[in-house]
Amino acid sequence: MLERLRLRAFPLALALASVTIIAATATAQEKPNIVLMMADDMGFSDIGCYGGEFETPNLDALANGGLRFTQFYNTARCCPTRAALMTGLYQHQAGVGHMTANYGVPSYQGYLNHKCVTIAEVLRPAGYTTLMVGKWHVGSEPDQWPTKRGFDRYFGTPSGGGVYFKDTLKIRNTVFFVENDTRVEVPDDFYCTDDFTDYAIDFVDEAVNKTKKPFFLYFAHIAVHWPLQAKPEDIAQQEGRHDQGWDAVREARFARQTEMGLFPEGTKLSPRDEQAKAWDAMPEKAKKDLAHRREIYGAQVQCLDQNVGRLVAKLKELGQFDNTLFLFLSDNGCSAEGGPGGFSRGKPNAPIGTGLSYASVGLEWANASDTPFRKFKIDTREGGISTPLIAHWPKGINLPNGKSRLVNAPGHVIDILPTLAEVGGATYPTEFEGNKIIPTEGQSFAAQFAKPTEVKPRDLFWEHQGNEAVRRGDWKAVRINRGPWSLYNLKEDRTETNNLNKTYPEKTKELAAAWHAWADRCGVWEFSELMKYRKNKKK
Repeated sequence: MLERLRLRAFPLALALASVTIIAATATAQEKPNIVLMMADDMGFSDIGCYGGEFETPNLDALANGGLRFTQFYNTARCCPTRAALMTGLYQHQAGVGHMTANYGVPSYQGYLNHKCVTIAEVLRPAGYTTLMVGKWHVGSEPDQWPTKRGFDRYFGTPSGGGVYFKDTLKIRNTVFFVENDTRVEVPDDFYCTDDFTDYAIDFVDEAVNKTKKPFFLYFAHIAVHWPLQAKPEDIAQQEGRHDQGWDAVREARFARQTEMGLFPEGTKLSPRDEQAKAWDAMPEKAKKDLAHRREIYGAQVQCLDQNVGRLVAKLKELGQFDNTLFLFLSDNGCSAEGGPGGFSRGKPNAPIGTGLSYASVGLEWANASDTPFRKFKIDTREGGISTPLIAHWPKGINLPNGKSRLVNAPGHVIDILPTLAEVGGATYPTEFEGNKIIPTEGQSFAAQFAKPTEVKPRDLFWEHQGNEAVRRGDWKAVRINRGPWSLYNLKEDRTETNNLNKTYPEKTKELAAAWHAWADRCGVWEFSELMKYRKNKKK
């Protein structure tokens, strides 16, 4: 595979950005490399170091040699998370308040605006080679692609995911792949998780051996987003492993999480989702189908982990592993799309797992993937917005006695950019390419690398498709589909099982008022009104 890739030409984008750089005390050679890796639709507990039963030894090794964050948040959906992650702003400020559709207002234009800067646009002038592999999904037009937003190299899909094998492009025909600025055909033996890693390895090898600069690699997997598609040998390894069903999986995961100390003492496992039946109440035919769906999902998770191992092995081979900051997270909770039992909408009679099938894992298994929380992707309850975050950096993270640490301070994807700017010796600009830049909303968590550190008090906010939330200290208020506000104390009730709205109505009003002020400041629209506006504008 690598030989095939090396035959391809990779023209280097040389556009320079004008940004003020902090006077770095370290030489270019001493600056850390940075790998920022994001899974797609992977649940909070799907990897072993967060309680999962899937075999993820490579990610677990990174966690065991670094930090695990227990209260880190995304934005509940793919495009908004990518926008917030890349820019250090809330997604509405960056122009991606919903997905990639343009609703005719600046905060919902569907692509990154020029009032924001990307991590690549900040790090490249600080001496970094900037590389990206995978799913972009914050601008589908050529002038919005990664190489136009600070990346020197890119291979992946600008327009979204949902494809693992080449055959799937016959079903998902709006997806295409790009090498830098050029649309390309993928090979017949394409499998995205493997091929993406081939490109990542090739990019890193060239950065180390030819450009000889520290590199920033943003690696955005399509895995483990639906459709359920995996290599036959990976599926075979999962056979029979999920026949116990989702209830047993949730209980076993929570027991492991409790033993790991991921949550405050007294935390309860949330009840099984109200739309999910007990596993023992399912017909045998349904059990067989759903267990097999979980086998394929597990194969996708484990394939992702195997490819983490391949990249880590390359970093070690190049002598770069010890001075590489490796961050791993997910863009939202597991997907319950398709509802109970999941969907199947591929080619007729195509076996689930193959390139011509197109199926999802189902709501019940998504509930298990997000253990111990309620709900899933798109929802602003903890199951939709909580992500694992692993940080590994042998030269930069202090681990007394070599033991890994848990970071319990709340964090958000808006914090990634300021953190990487700090460790990379760069600064966030006030102007960029003639445009005034919105001040960052995030705060660096780099201090956590040295020792456990108290974070500056702040409010965190969420909105996606009419689902809203605000967190202030241990208090969180949630409103789903513009319904009534609920109130939770996350220190005592991380799984949101006890609504305290009636007990503390003034606290609910206080948090709701803070959310509305934030929404006004960031250009948030009530979703039904946004849809009406778009419809009227098209007339």
